[in-house]
Amino acid sequence: MISVSLHSVLLAVTVAHLMIAAVMSLFARHRVQYLSLAAIMGLFGFAFMAMLFFSPEIESSTPMLLDPGLLMGLTAAVFLQSIYPLSIPMPAYLQWKRMLIYAAPAICVFVVYGFLSLFGFHPVHFHMWREIPAQLFTSDILLRFVVLGLSFYYMLNMFRLPRTLLQHPDIPNYLAAYTVGLGLSSCIFVWLTLDYSLWLFIVWLVILTLQNLYMCFRTLETLALGLPKPEILKVETEPSVVETNEGDDEDFNEANRHRFERIEFWMQHNQDAWKDYTFGRDQLCEAVGLNRHLLLQSVRSQGYYNIHEYISTYRINELMRMIARGEVRTLGACQDAGFGTIKTARSSFEKVTGESLDSYLAKYK
Repeated sequence: MISVSLHSVLLAVTVAHLMIAAVMSLFARHRVQYLSLAAIMGLFGFAFMAMLFFSPEIESSTPMLLDPGLLMGLTAAVFLQSIYPLSIPMPAYLQWKRMLIYAAPAICVFVVYGFLSLFGFHPVHFHMWREIPAQLFTSDILLRFVVLGLSFYYMLNMFRLPRTLLQHPDIPNYLAAYTVGLGLSSCIFVWLTLDYSLWLFIVWLVILTLQNLYMCFRTLETLALGLPKPEILKVETEPSVVETNEGDDEDFNEANRHRFERIEFWMQHNQDAWKDYTFGRDQLCEAVGLNRHLLLQSVRSQGYYNIHEYISTYRINELMRMIARGEVRTLGACQDAGFGTIKTARSSFEKVTGESLDSYLAKYK
């Protein structure tokens, strides 16, 4: 049963990482900084794919303490995890010399173990910690501690990354938190090398995959903010109630369009109402004579996610006009456009325009 579970988990994480690599490769055609992410996600995906063919052996094996195979896997994993968040502000392949220097210790470790295996080297097996002191100063045990120390070095850099990332104004805050999560999940892999457990290995696979999927979906969300927003439709004459109600059976889309025109007309001629921060969905329903379902259906038919986003779009456009006219010069005055708090104004402005409110204000100052 454990073997089936391990094989299923490996299959799932392989598909997930290859999917992330494919998505990032597509984005890399338009924004080069995602190329490194695509490559490293691909490396993880192909590594997990290779492990699929050895899942029965992995399930039945009992690695020793500080097993060289686990240690090298730990070093490779934490090295890749410590560099690919940096690839967003700093594409690794554009700094290949710097990356090569950073990877040199790990490369040396793999080369040493490669030569040792060619000459028939067999590591000392021990499964109890009390067995280590007798072999502590042998080259085999010392090399393992060197590899473990190297892994800790890369892990330490993961915890130091958030400070570096936050110095870049264009880097989203979630990436810093994601990097800390990578460091914490790497601690599970360290525990595997000290006290191996198949179930703990599965837990690490699942956590790593969920973290990388989270990063992928948040990246998609960030890119989606750059998509063009629906334009405000100018309605000169108010559609009649009969016109907005007819056509439900014959032409569903046409009926939604007429209702939306009625909503637009009211919004464009009742500015003082929605500039009150207490104005919301219920007040708009009452004003245009539509229930919540029809109101949401109408605004979604024109590309808005929900009613709150629709009202915020009007407030943001009004805020931009007020800033351009010099009526708003400080963040505090942004509430005059209908926002209850400065925090709401900031988040709504960036979501709609893709630009921070502070930088937009600075342009006009």
